[in-house]
Amino acid sequence: MNWKDIITNKWVKLGFWALLYIAWVIWLDNYWWLLGLGIIFDLIITKKVKWLFWKKEYAPGEKHNVWLDWIDAIVFAVIVVTFINIFFFQAFKIPSSSMESSLYTGDHLFVSKLTYGPRIPQTPLTIPFTHNRIFGKESYSTLIQNDYRRLKGFRSVERGDVVVFNFPNGDTVLTRPIAPERDYYWHVRNYGREKILANCGPVIVRPVDKKDHYVKRCVAIAGDSLEVRDGIAWVNGKKEPDYPGRQFTYQVTTSGTPINRDILEEWGLNLAELQFNRNLPGYPGMPLTEEMLRKVKSLSIVQDVRPCLYRPGEQPDFNNAVFPFTGDSGWNCDHMGPLWIPKKGVKVALDAENLPLYERIIRDYEHNSLSVSADGEIFINGKPATEYTFKQDYYFMMGDNRHNSLDSRFWGFVPEDHIVGRPVVIWLSTDASKSFLKSIRWKRFFKFL
Repeated sequence: MNWKDIITNKWVKLGFWALLYIAWVIWLDNYWWLLGLGIIFDLIITKKVKWLFWKKEYAPGEKHNVWLDWIDAIVFAVIVVTFINIFFFQAFKIPSSSMESSLYTGDHLFVSKLTYGPRIPQTPLTIPFTHNRIFGKESYSTLIQNDYRRLKGFRSVERGDVVVFNFPNGDTVLTRPIAPERDYYWHVRNYGREKILANCGPVIVRPVDKKDHYVKRCVAIAGDSLEVRDGIAWVNGKKEPDYPGRQFTYQVTTSGTPINRDILEEWGLNLAELQFNRNLPGYPGMPLTEEMLRKVKSLSIVQDVRPCLYRPGEQPDFNNAVFPFTGDSGWNCDHMGPLWIPKKGVKVALDAENLPLYERIIRDYEHNSLSVSADGEIFINGKPATEYTFKQDYYFMMGDNRHNSLDSRFWGFVPEDHIVGRPVVIWLSTDASKSFLKSIRWKRFFKFL
């Protein structure tokens, strides 16, 4: 018996697909799915049931129906791609410049769900190949809602990882926001709930897995102590690594003329974010990595370069936009902390001072009722509470473009059940500001991250 006979033997096929299916069931950790072995046996050996009911069987020489063949191909593609998206990889597009110069606006990524383990779909009734919207409407139904469960992955989220996750504050979405880039809770804090609902409502309430996707760098994991000084994260007393793509914004003063745009583009600057002010003269805000900063300083027309940083306690109006939104913390986007990142199973004492840090976790992410009496007593699920034990791990995410990123500094912790996966490769990158052929960034094709 040659190799061809072995490979085409129906019992060999059965053994191969049965072993592969059993391995998947063990990974899934739901042994009811072993009943599917009967279907595999019938598909390969007995062939008594027409499981592929949409597929037409043609007699020898019979003319093929083009429409039926297309339907067969489409159904097969939907099933296979949906399976891959759930358990292995999912395509994702970078929508903003918050991760430049690590990831660019217009980068198309494949996100690995195997790294941290895929989540079992919590909202399975979804139109294929959509996330949460299609033709201006929600593309899913909440008729079926599963509890959160994550399969085993290769590892947990680590400091320094670039992570795709569901936007924590995306559970409630305004249909007509005043500032579309800001979340519902920011609008409520600034304009009041009644006014914002009257002018920007109605609202859409989304389950965890249907919140919008964000991508940031994890700078602190559960159990860490974090401080932000001059925009740089210090974790457990140690300064974060100098990530190659991390950039800060600088005021660049020139002798009176703009810097050549071709040079800036060659160095990797996002020209869409640059505005030359002749009254300065120069650029009030130029995002630069360490390498870009060195090159800009070397230009003969550049007279001065100053970092655009807020001092500790500066801009009190800005404090209301920075987590935990108390208005009296003295924190801003460049200086905050120390801040402890909640860890599963760890118990913390609760009081009026630290409750703003954890109230959204207790109420919204871990689904408890929370109230505070007039005399300041805290009640969880109707009972007095002086402490709380966290039910899952949390993370602190920051964009590499530190002064152009809405991240954990502005909305708080990312729960473990919001983690989607880790970007692994850029398969396409385009610049929307350029014409079709010029818009393609050829150097970023199939760039591994």
